[in-house]
Amino acid sequence: MEKKMKLSILTATYNRGSFLERLYNSIVQNLNSGLEVEWLIMDDGSVDETTKIVQQFIDQEKVEIKYKKQENQGKMAAINNLMQYVTGDLIVDCDSDDYFASDAFKIIKEQFEKTDNQELYGICFLKQNENGNIDGTEFKNETSTMFDLYFKECATGEKGLVFYADIRKKYKHELEHNEKFATEARMYHKMDENYKLKCVNETITIGDYQEDGYTSNIVKTFTSSPYGYFKYFEEILQKDFKGVTWNKRLYAIKHYILFLTLTKEKLNLKQVKNLFNKMLILILLVPGKIKSKNFKNTY
Repeated sequence: MEKKMKLSILTATYNRGSFLERLYNSIVQNLNSGLEVEWLIMDDGSVDETTKIVQQFIDQEKVEIKYKKQENQGKMAAINNLMQYVTGDLIVDCDSDDYFASDAFKIIKEQFEKTDNQELYGICFLKQNENGNIDGTEFKNETSTMFDLYFKECATGEKGLVFYADIRKKYKHELEHNEKFATEARMYHKMDENYKLKCVNETITIGDYQEDGYTSNIVKTFTSSPYGYFKYFEEILQKDFKGVTWNKRLYAIKHYILFLTLTKEKLNLKQVKNLFNKMLILILLVPGKIKSKNFKNTY
């Protein structure tokens, strides 16, 4: 009998117990897809009813659930710490306030069955909001990288990534100076260096931004995690900028100066690959530093 492909769902949660039932129900709804499924949950120090709620799911014995707890370290550390428990062939992260479309696992299975994974680290799908609208733009190309998608192809909005587990396990979210947050894109860009993504214009996840989420509190996120963001933009400026749009070039440089200021790191133009980018940094450095010092009121 042929072994079924297994999907590992990773969820980091912090005081989001009230949202988990919706995600759980969406997983159960997808169990007829032909995929084996495991749901790995890392409770990042919740003080609400999360433990009790998850135990109710476990007691129903409908889904293989691995529930772990840690002292509050942030979402990225939670996902890093879950990776050791993954037994699936495929990995997808799903935030506690998101959930899966009714045919998500069927779509995932069909796409991976007809995909040669030799040069890919996964498949990128669409996400939609609660109103049924696609979050951002659709894909222009069948294959790409996360860097090219957002810096060259002008993609917008969140996407749903499903990884090949054997490749995903080679990487982790890098955290700086004991910070609790790092943008997922930093890890994705490292994966881009060796692999590509297949891009599919079908929706697998649904969700809206929450008021207490990282994106909604961007100023707080930036000020509490400046070193991780500084390294992220420093690494971006080490890349080949051929094909990068003007707006994205300015975006990268302005944010590099912002986090250079917030971290009080010294400017090191040797870390910047492109001569034109070096010139722009020198031109924008002084006004950028002035604005960065007051960015809480201007961002």
